[in-house]
Amino acid sequence: MNLFDRIQALLNRVSSYSRVEVLIELVVIWLVVLAVVKFVQGTRAAGALKGLLFILVFATIIARVLGQGQSFQRITFLYDRFLTVVTVALVVIFQPELRLALVRLGASSLFRTHTQGVNLAVDALAEACRYLSRAKFGALIALEREVGLRGMVEGGTPIGAELTATLIQTIFFPGTALHDLGVVIKGNVVQAAGVQFPLAEPADMPDTRLGSRHRAAVGLSKESDAIVITVSEETGQIRLAEGGRLSQALSSEELQAELLRRLKGAPPPPNRTAAEEQAMQPPPSDEPPARGAGAPVT
Repeated sequence: MNLFDRIQALLNRVSSYSRVEVLIELVVIWLVVLAVVKFVQGTRAAGALKGLLFILVFATIIARVLGQGQSFQRITFLYDRFLTVVTVALVVIFQPELRLALVRLGASSLFRTHTQGVNLAVDALAEACRYLSRAKFGALIALEREVGLRGMVEGGTPIGAELTATLIQTIFFPGTALHDLGVVIKGNVVQAAGVQFPLAEPADMPDTRLGSRHRAAVGLSKESDAIVITVSEETGQIRLAEGGRLSQALSSEELQAELLRRLKGAPPPPNRTAAEEQAMQPPPSDEPPARGAGAPVT
């Protein structure tokens, strides 16, 4: 049987399939591929995965066409074994992405318990960030959820105090011993301050001009389900990081609404107009921004 006959036989088999079954299978495959693409979109795995999928699909088609009958049996045998090796390699290569997928699954509303005292915590954080943003005091705050941050907390300074706006403002006041690094909050309790967060790679950042605070926010949100708040000491802009993605600049009111939405499932805030976006930019000033000794540039 020559190559043309094999292709013809393959087409005849395809035409004999039930159209309903083929349609259902195509829809399922499309949904799976779409979910994978959406998940890896914007990550370093996206480009590698696209190229790898193209090569595997092309090689599989060639191997199945050539491997029909008694021809090229050794190539087909080796290719089947190669697929087994590739499967194991994919787990190793994309281990960070797979870990993040499991974290997101466990953090979904289907598995997450209701957060107690969310309103009080959000109000305190919004008030504190409003003050820090106006004063241009840098801040990095992580809200712990289902994935524990105990390992990181142990490397910081234990606080164990009730969350208040005044406490957060005091911690991040320039010149204090704990203002440089991050704060971890669980529920309504400030667990620790001066906590070192893992840094994201520069390629993971939406803007290369963003500094170490924003890299730490993205890095921690990639490795856990925490919501991380950043306040830039250069511009005073407030941002949120979750799932390895950094939000646009937010006002304190938008921060409050966004935290409620993400923590309690409240409706999202309305989109800002161009005038409101312009109003978010800090006014020019002849005075240098206040900063503490050794504070990271963000």
